[in-house]
Amino acid sequence: MYFEIITQCARNLKNVEIFFIKAEQYAVEKKFDIDVLMHARLAPDMKPLIYQVQSACDYLKGGAAWLSGTEIPRHVDKEQTITELRARIEKTLVFVEGIGRQKYVGADKRIMTLSWEPGKVIAAPDYALQVVIPNFNFHIAMTYAILRNNGVDVGKMDFLGQLNMIDP
Repeated sequence: MYFEIITQCARNLKNVEIFFIKAEQYAVEKKFDIDVLMHARLAPDMKPLIYQVQSACDYLKGGAAWLSGTEIPRHVDKEQTITELRARIEKTLVFVEGIGRQKYVGADKRIMTLSWEPGKVIAAPDYALQVVIPNFNFHIAMTYAILRNNGVDVGKMDFLGQLNMIDP
């Protein structure tokens, strides 16, 4: 189950490239610097798009590391451009996709600590279902919503990406 959760999240992170391609096309069409969108937000007290992508990457790599018993790579939050965000996504995907299915065996018995809950722990199933999945999806959805709100022509199928369809 954990390998599949992380694999699906990685697939969803790859969909951000579709968002970015469409954002670049929109910027060319409307004649503005694409990196203006990197600082866009939906509300004044909300973190900008850059933070949303960084956080999605962090929840994915953190989830993969904790659930597989692998050391979490440190990525410094210094990105300011779409090119730098793409590199952050790529580093995250290389790490996550480099963890084989076998590393997740026994994850049910692992417990995790959360930086915002000192002195408490959470079991792997709850960590995956209550922390990784909702937080990762929230930040991907906010990335989508910020771009959509700023006029980028992204739609639901861009968010979902390629589905594994089968013949009946």
